[in-house]
Amino acid sequence: MSSKLPKIKKQKVIAQTRIFAVEELELEFSNGVYRIYERLKAGKHGAVMIIPLINDETMLLIKEYAAGMERYELAFPKGLIDSGESAIHAANRELQEEAGFAAKSLTELKKITLAPGYLSHQMNLVVAEDLYPSKLEGDEPEPIEIVKWPLADIDRLLEVEEFSEARSIAGVYLLQRYLQQKKAAQ
Repeated sequence: MSSKLPKIKKQKVIAQTRIFAVEELELEFSNGVYRIYERLKAGKHGAVMIIPLINDETMLLIKEYAAGMERYELAFPKGLIDSGESAIHAANRELQEEAGFAAKSLTELKKITLAPGYLSHQMNLVVAEDLYPSKLEGDEPEPIEIVKWPLADIDRLLEVEEFSEARSIAGVYLLQRYLQQKKAAQ
């Protein structure tokens, strides 16, 4: 198996919407094989998903409309990283816009992808601790419902039908690992 990256021989946008660009890539692999791949091209700066901890026993979730599923979805706050922003700064801004809190402590857990064979999007998962009330105006079309969830009840959360987003589910498992490592370090 080769670990040599294929050469991009040709690259062009074949469809563009307000949100998405579909890009076609003509690739030459190290064994001489040519293939055409298509991918959804994401923004340049990536995104953040914030796992806010109110205290050692409770986390915050939001409930907002998810057009793809045509229902309200329970998830962690998230948003795009703006030009010139770090993931940490974007996480604190999005937390204030979507949940009405800022954090004194923000820790990056992991950068994750979703369907990397077709989507170039990357998301930074960030734990927010030492929260305090602080609201910034966001771009949401309606107020977002804030849901407090006990950390001791994560198994029940994983069974809630409206908590189905893979990134949020990954966030729960990475949060558990983070909390175990933090406890072991004390």
